[in-house]
Amino acid sequence: MGIIVMEIFLSICAGIGLSAACGFRVFVPLLVASVAALSGHLQLSPHFQWIGTYPALLAFSVATALEIGAYFIPWLDHVLDTIATPSAIVAGTIVSASLFTDMSPFLRWTLAVIGGGGAASLVQAGTVAARLTSTTTTGGLANPVVSSAQLVLSVVTSVLAVVLPIVAVVVLAGFGVWIAAKFWRRRRRELKPAEEGSS
Repeated sequence: MGIIVMEIFLSICAGIGLSAACGFRVFVPLLVASVAALSGHLQLSPHFQWIGTYPALLAFSVATALEIGAYFIPWLDHVLDTIATPSAIVAGTIVSASLFTDMSPFLRWTLAVIGGGGAASLVQAGTVAARLTSTTTTGGLANPVVSSAQLVLSVVTSVLAVVLPIVAVVVLAGFGVWIAAKFWRRRRRELKPAEEGSS
């Protein structure tokens, strides 16, 4: 019984880790999940076995290459930003649901939407904020650097989620706290002039 509970816990951690990585890059975590499933390092739920097939691996490889390349084209990276958030949430929900095994469909999809979609949207919010800051402070000149950093973070988070899922979730929790603290500090800076003006 304890082994089953531990396996479920690890699958949830791996699912949330891969979902969060979708917030950096949509297709990288799906590609990593496909490679890990084909090599026997990841167990997929029955309805998602297609992720661990060679056609899926080819599709995710092409999609990943196109996504990476597109972010280095100045006008196209802006277009991708507008569709990245919903795409990341959908991808995060799917990849997490594919790993949530040994549970009812209702529980699987509830966890996938809340945990997977939530983790992807949280990380995506951070990447959008980073890109917006880069665009406003450097006129978009630093955007390729930001894109490269996001790619590296997506790869590292995805691999970590497969190899050390608990560590991945702890790191992501720290990232979430950092984003929340940064948002809170910015909000306080914005409110300060208004408070001083009213006093």
